[in-house]
Amino acid sequence: MQHFLLASEPASGIAGWATSLVETMGGPGAGLAIALENLFPPLPSEIILPLTGFAAGQGVISLFSALFWTTLGSVVGAVALYQIGALFGRDRMYALWERLPLVKVSDLTKTEEWFVKHGMKAIFFGRMIPIFRSLISVPAGLERMPLPVFVLLTALGSFIWNFILIMAGYLLGDQWELVESYVGVLSKVVLVLVVVALAVAVGRRLRSRRGDRQKDHA
Repeated sequence: MQHFLLASEPASGIAGWATSLVETMGGPGAGLAIALENLFPPLPSEIILPLTGFAAGQGVISLFSALFWTTLGSVVGAVALYQIGALFGRDRMYALWERLPLVKVSDLTKTEEWFVKHGMKAIFFGRMIPIFRSLISVPAGLERMPLPVFVLLTALGSFIWNFILIMAGYLLGDQWELVESYVGVLSKVVLVLVVVALAVAVGRRLRSRRGDRQKDHA
């Protein structure tokens, strides 16, 4: 296995850990890191994915391998959380969440409320919002969303998110760390687009109902 060629290779913290996995295991190592990121939200994909792109740019792994394995890792981690939600049920899931370090019960509550309101859109777009991208799998399991639909939406949303961050790391090279600075902005843009799309959908539905009422009274 090749090693990173630049002196700026991260040697400590989460970046160092992800570097070690990719250098040791190649694409599967990147997939494992992302699977763990899904299971444990404090692990930031905005560090792991650009670093994987940086590795691809250095020839450690191919771009195809980076995209394939990280998307597979996203799906595996998401399905694991889905199954936990389905098996544990709401009360035991919340009790377990309270005992986990570095996560908030309020984040899980907000995510569940969002899923109940928006369903499939929440799964797809939720993959592009940090913290939510992991937590959204739990209410999907609690509500027993059809697993094939869940897997398809998770794979599509995860691929888009992974592609953007991996390509950013690939193109930026040893400046891959800049990606983390812009992820918050990107996530907010996605969230705004979701809100706007939902507002448009609600507006159309309300206009449709008004039109039906007018026809009934005519």
